[in-house]
Amino acid sequence: MKVTIYSDGSSRGNPGPGGYGTIVRYVDPKGEIHELEITEGFKLTTNNRMELLGCIKGLEALIKPCDVCVISDSKYLTDAFNLNWVDKWKKTNFKNGSVLNKDLWLRLFKAMEPHNVSFTWVKGHAGHPENERCDKMATESADGDRLKEDEGYVNQVNHG
Repeated sequence: MKVTIYSDGSSRGNPGPGGYGTIVRYVDPKGEIHELEITEGFKLTTNNRMELLGCIKGLEALIKPCDVCVISDSKYLTDAFNLNWVDKWKKTNFKNGSVLNKDLWLRLFKAMEPHNVSFTWVKGHAGHPENERCDKMATESADGDRLKEDEGYVNQVNHG
């Protein structure tokens, strides 16, 4: 089964209130489009954490192994795979102290395990319809009044 995940993250300040927006799209054999939208907001986080979490949540929503194309405007996310940064991080078990968001990278690797995943970068704020929808969801969630705690961010700040 082929699935496309569109995701975007946002933060108001970096760190600041943030959110992500994700669209999971599947076209069934009859040509019917099925979509799931996922979005959440957090009190204090970073843009990169929200970019990762949007992708993670899309992958975690899948119930069986799929061929997945992740489309994102985040070079942080797409370059990590397309330029093979993650291979080095895995080999060194993230020993390089400059790699942030280890908790989310590990969660992303786990979410990817049953799937064949590729990553495609699109320019943000350039009129890509799904990217614009995801951006709107992310910013609305960041601006919302039901913000959650990003425990991973808090732990990262408190424990380096």
